[in-house]
Amino acid sequence: MTGFACVDALDWAALEAMLEERSYAVTPPLLGTEMCAALAGHYGDDAAFRSTVVMARHGYGRGSYRYFAYPLPPVVASLRDALYPHLARIANGWAERLGLPAEWPTTHADLIERCRAAGQMRPTPLLLRYGPGDYNCLHQDLYGPVHFPLQVVVQLDRPGVDFDGGALVLVENRPRRQSRCEAVLARQGAITILPVRDRPRQGPRGAYRTQLRHGVSSIERGERRTLGIIFHDAL
Repeated sequence: MTGFACVDALDWAALEAMLEERSYAVTPPLLGTEMCAALAGHYGDDAAFRSTVVMARHGYGRGSYRYFAYPLPPVVASLRDALYPHLARIANGWAERLGLPAEWPTTHADLIERCRAAGQMRPTPLLLRYGPGDYNCLHQDLYGPVHFPLQVVVQLDRPGVDFDGGALVLVENRPRRQSRCEAVLARQGAITILPVRDRPRQGPRGAYRTQLRHGVSSIERGERRTLGIIFHDAL
């Protein structure tokens, strides 16, 4: 299935509550084993990608990732389109809490038009691949002045079976408080939702902004592959 009607059937109230509490949310597995394998298998198809990054060359960590070229694989495009309206609703709610205009469009096509108007025309969905000893340093996926505040990571391999270690790590820097850390090991086919740069937290005087970065802890054994979907395009 490439339409991903199952996305609409998710308990979005529960996912939003988890985002509020822990700064991330994890869906049940939405992609089956065969679909995960097919997505991971794209990594060797040079024609499917616009660029490849070997992280050690840039001080980003160890491992590599490849940015898809347009047109995206149908599964990736369909999943991005299906997830976006639900995340846009959450993003607009965050904006309202912070006293900002709630102006994220309701369709992903309209977001892409906004990116193009800002000169952001390169697709940002990517496949990431890590082997033993590989890791990803803490970072934010911004790519230009238009940056949609939520992104997702799809787990393509089985934690504890195909690889050990390799947790998705989030660090939240809270004003005048110590940083908070979370480590996520989602099941194969599950989707982790996380902030790109910041998010609102509710305090005694109203909502305030916290900054987040994410990365991946060291792989101890095996191979860890994920699909990352950032909803805005890049300069």
